[in-house]
Amino acid sequence: MWANTSINSHSRERTMGFSELLHTIGGMGKFQILQTALMMFPALLISCHSFLQNFTAITPEHHCRPANWTNGSHVPGGVGDGDLLRVFIPLDEDQKPERCLRFSEPHWQILSLNDTSSLSLDTEVCLDGWVYDQSVASSIVSEWDLVCKHKSLKSIAQSIYMMGQLVGATVFGIFSDRCGRKTALQSGILLMIATGTSAAFSPSFLAYCVLRFLSGMAMTGIIITSLCLTMEWTPTQRRTLVNIYTMYMITLGQAVLTGLAYLIRPWRWLQGTLSVAYVIILLYSWGLPESACWLITHNKLDKAVKNLQAVARLNGRKEQGRKLTPELVRLHMQEDTAAIKETPFFLDLFRTPGLRRTTCCISLVWFSSGFSFFGLGLDVQKFGFNIYWTQLLFTVVDVPMKLVTGLSMGYFGRRITAISLQLVAGCAILVTAFLPRDLNTFKMILCLFGKGSLAGCFSCLYLYTMELFPTEVRQTGMSAGIFSTRLGSLLSPLVYILGNHSPVLQPVMFGLVPILAATTGSFLIETNNQPLLNTIQETEKRVKMARDKQRNVSENTTKKGLASLLPEKTKVECTV
Repeated sequence: MWANTSINSHSRERTMGFSELLHTIGGMGKFQILQTALMMFPALLISCHSFLQNFTAITPEHHCRPANWTNGSHVPGGVGDGDLLRVFIPLDEDQKPERCLRFSEPHWQILSLNDTSSLSLDTEVCLDGWVYDQSVASSIVSEWDLVCKHKSLKSIAQSIYMMGQLVGATVFGIFSDRCGRKTALQSGILLMIATGTSAAFSPSFLAYCVLRFLSGMAMTGIIITSLCLTMEWTPTQRRTLVNIYTMYMITLGQAVLTGLAYLIRPWRWLQGTLSVAYVIILLYSWGLPESACWLITHNKLDKAVKNLQAVARLNGRKEQGRKLTPELVRLHMQEDTAAIKETPFFLDLFRTPGLRRTTCCISLVWFSSGFSFFGLGLDVQKFGFNIYWTQLLFTVVDVPMKLVTGLSMGYFGRRITAISLQLVAGCAILVTAFLPRDLNTFKMILCLFGKGSLAGCFSCLYLYTMELFPTEVRQTGMSAGIFSTRLGSLLSPLVYILGNHSPVLQPVMFGLVPILAATTGSFLIETNNQPLLNTIQETEKRVKMARDKQRNVSENTTKKGLASLLPEKTKVECTV
């Protein structure tokens, strides 16, 4: 017993090594505040690109281009444009022009009939293209005719972008753990500027999809490395607050996107504007220091000391920084640096039982969040309301939910918060599957509540995942989570393709998956107010301690239950 206590005490001292170093050089000082502020800009732009296709792929009202339309020649006098269109295009059940059919030849007799439902006239598909509502912003849909039998290409384009994010989560995660957070961040920014700007000049739909795939890779690399770089310079007690600020910037980014899309209607200009903005991040990223935590765990102590001293000077702790030496840092982190592999691999996440369970469980929660969140947020046009106001509502709802999430993480912990938000979102979305069509407004309200809950869950997961994995594989573990959520977001547009055949399938799938993910989240450990781990060995010890504690609580509960029954049984026997 005393030996175990000694081991645990020693482990606690060791895991506090880097936290003590941060406290020595000023804790949450001027540098940390400045870096956090600078890293808010990438978070703002990230959500702009994630929801960009809501506006660049707007589907305007359209109908077939009439056959042999002569622009007024051979048209009887007194016939207006609306009546003229009826001659060439049949009407649907809502008395609007059919989107994908036209008459084989003009039928002028329709103009003299009040009821045309009994007529059986020959129709054909749109052989000469489509006519689009010019009052709506230009989009890839109207430019490349992604309508009717090509309608699914719109969802496929979004899935390709999400596939790029999925690949980027793996590539940049490993790249960041091997080459450093700053190098990976700058590489992602350069890739985003090049591919995002080029997408604005795409000559074809195929070129657009390829460039969007590469942009998705870059976007994921930027968000995971910028967040990891910020968190590794942030003291333990301030990580929750910094995480909340970051998540609010992502929400603000959606509002900024709505405003820019309203002001910049041509899709090419909107695409280019949001991509060129990354030049600003590239310029100030050169002044950011590499993560000292990453440098220390990769035995680059001289460079780590220089960075720590530079931060100490900025924080007004110049004397404390001058006392730091490679030998002192090595003494703090000796066992950590000895246990860490030089080049982490993705399979390291499955090397030990505790880390394996953590990886599988958190990945499933990430998958659920991405699958349902993007499933709800990437097709706001389906509700039939003004798309700009609808997008703004879907953005505003994130604000109170993220505030509630931040408070819940502090009071109830990360684990309970994530599970609760998944359950709430799943139930809200599932209810919409059983509502009639005339309750479209109520459906949107439930979807807003579900989307807000999932947005709150995302803000929890970004911090929770950072705390669950040790420095040795933290970026790789974060990439596993991002990979999972991008896999979910990749599959969500495909559900809309299936939903064209069975509309009830969409809310059922988007509702059931979060409920199933909540059950897997119950197997994770709590990390609230715990120091960041540095090695896989420390992670295994913490998981084992949590498991032993849970087992002891279960045994004590069982014993108390049996003890409460024994006196009653004895009393009955004595009475007899």
